[in-house]
Amino acid sequence: MRKDEIPSYVVDLALKKGATDAVTKIHDRQHVMIRFSNNEVTVSKFYDELTVDIFLMIRRRRAATTVPFYSARRLERTVEKLIKIARMTPPSELYAPLPEGPFSYDPRLLKGPKTSLSPDRLVGYVEEAINAALKEGAKKVAGTLNVAVEKTVLTTSGNVHASQERCTLDISVRAFTSDISSGHFVSISGSEDEFNSSEAGRIAGEIAVAASNPKSGESGRFTALLGPLIFADLISQVGILSSAFLVDIGRSFLVDKVGTQVACEKLSLIDDPTIADSYGARAFDDEGFPTRRNVIIEKGVLKGYLHNSITAKKYDVETTGNAGLISPHPWNLVVESGEKSFDELLAEIDRGIYVTNDWYLRYQNYRRGDFSTIPRDGIFLIRDGSIESSVRELRISDNMLRILKNIRDLSRTRRWIKWWEVNVPTLTPYAVIEDLNFTKSTM
Repeated sequence: MRKDEIPSYVVDLALKKGATDAVTKIHDRQHVMIRFSNNEVTVSKFYDELTVDIFLMIRRRRAATTVPFYSARRLERTVEKLIKIARMTPPSELYAPLPEGPFSYDPRLLKGPKTSLSPDRLVGYVEEAINAALKEGAKKVAGTLNVAVEKTVLTTSGNVHASQERCTLDISVRAFTSDISSGHFVSISGSEDEFNSSEAGRIAGEIAVAASNPKSGESGRFTALLGPLIFADLISQVGILSSAFLVDIGRSFLVDKVGTQVACEKLSLIDDPTIADSYGARAFDDEGFPTRRNVIIEKGVLKGYLHNSITAKKYDVETTGNAGLISPHPWNLVVESGEKSFDELLAEIDRGIYVTNDWYLRYQNYRRGDFSTIPRDGIFLIRDGSIESSVRELRISDNMLRILKNIRDLSRTRRWIKWWEVNVPTLTPYAVIEDLNFTKSTM
């Protein structure tokens, strides 16, 4: 059996076994991962993976799995097991058939640019990042480079047969001047032309050097200047929790907020997988429906949720092309830019804190939006419009909706961000937040 024949084979098999609806998607992926530490490459791995996603419904009963491809017989046993699981699963509240194709897709999104997986070329990206950080004054540099080439083929019982080829490149660079002084930055892209590992290393090195000799910070409420890494973490939460499924189960601070002011008028947030050659570009969602540009927040007003067919039926709207077969989700988040430079934003802060990064964002209450997160890498005290000193041992403990409404300004400059704390590619500016609550870290 050819790889491209697998999705149709599985869908037909699921229908014969009793499914009313079925979706099968294969990911044929070649992936190179390079790790580096202490200024040199330490691990290099090549993965050649073929995985199969299977989703089926027996009316209101659903089951899904992802398995590696071994043989047609193994797939048949998997389908039989899913049929049994679906029959035993409690029925969902409603049933919506899969979108009926065929559909037309944007040809720019179906075939991305070619990317080399040559070891010499990829090691060259790593060396560029390391050298750029060292040139700025860093002592040690570490991180990870991931480059992947992937073909996705999807078939549904709704008469959809679609395929997309794409590549992704991302590098995450951490630079150190001591054990407690570090900087971090990334570069991500869907094409080699827009990928810049040297810049990621340079910015990480700059932050690490500026963060030397940090002092213990003070708790309190400050005007905060948030860098792209941390602001992307906050904004990606807004995109993720705009999923109609998460709203429906009460696991979102956006419940009952459509049409209301949830943020400062300067904030507009869009999910746009139609940006060709971007990291999160997608031609179709997991139901085979064409993707589109969806405005989530416009000038501070929540315009709507992200939907698949089932949530769209419940809310009596059209699917937004964001399936996730169980839970809809964003593909490629974009924050519209502001009008000021970084230096102009900084100059307008009399007393504040500049945070370059964070990790371990955790909610105390999803429904209200109460959360905390730990600033990491460079954290700086701002006095009279300039950076005065480096600080550490702080935690941010606040409320997501309060932060969105307290956005004072956004920068012209934006960066694409994705790393372990930011799962959804997010194009984000620097942001100034009024009255952000900092507490003492227990770490």
